[in-house]
This record gives sequence, structure tokens and C-alpha cells, in this order.
Amino acid sequence: MNLIINHSSMEPIYEQLSRQFRALISTGQMKEGEPLPSVRALAKELKISALTVKKAYDDLEQAGFVRTVHGKGSFVSSACQELFLEQQKQEVENLLEQAVRKGRSLGLSNQELTDTFELILEDLS
Repeated sequence: MNLIINHSSMEPIYEQLSRQFRALISTGQMKEGEPLPSVRALAKELKISALTVKKAYDDLEQAGFVRTVHGKGSFVSSACQELFLEQQKQEVENLLEQAVRKGRSLGLSNQELTDTFELILEDLS
């Protein structure tokens, strides 16, 4: 597993790990049911505290990306793909809302915004 820890980053190490695992899961590089490395093994490999790895795994579990089975380890969750898709849809909605707000601040009407959106859709088709 190619995880990179930046010790000089302002981002906490557990968040760096969590973010990288989320990306691996979201892009399909890690599949449903696939085990994550054991806490101790990953801590040893990255030369960080096992508590830091555990905190990252807890964060992933709370977000629905992994499920932990006591005594067996942590595994990519089956619900994570649905969760990721929902998060992506929310991101698109947020970006569209920002675009509409920007257009309105420039005085564009709803029809002008709709026409612009339809032109973009046609160009991308």
C-alpha cells in the first residue's frame, strides 16, 4: 500500500491517512470487503503510532467507509460506494448553487442561467 505521510503538514497524520484511504476506496482501488492493513502493521510500516492509525480507522468507520470486526480487522464497507455517490451528488449541487448565486450577483435572469446551463450540457455531450 502506497500511503504517504507528510510530517511537516499542518494536517494531522490520522486525517492524512483517512483522506488517502477515502480516495483509494472512492476510486475503486480498494474494493468492497477488502481488508485494510492491520493497525500494528501499518503503524510499523509508516513508523507512526498505532493509536494514530486506530484514530484514522475509527474516522473511516464513523464516515461509513469501513466496518471493523473485533478480532478480524477493518474491511471496506459495502455501503461506502452509495455514501460516496451521495457525497459526490451533494458536491455537484453545491457547485451548481455557487454558480447560480454568482450569476444572480451579475444580474443574470433565471432564463439566462438556464440557457447557459443547457449550452454547457450540449457542449459536453
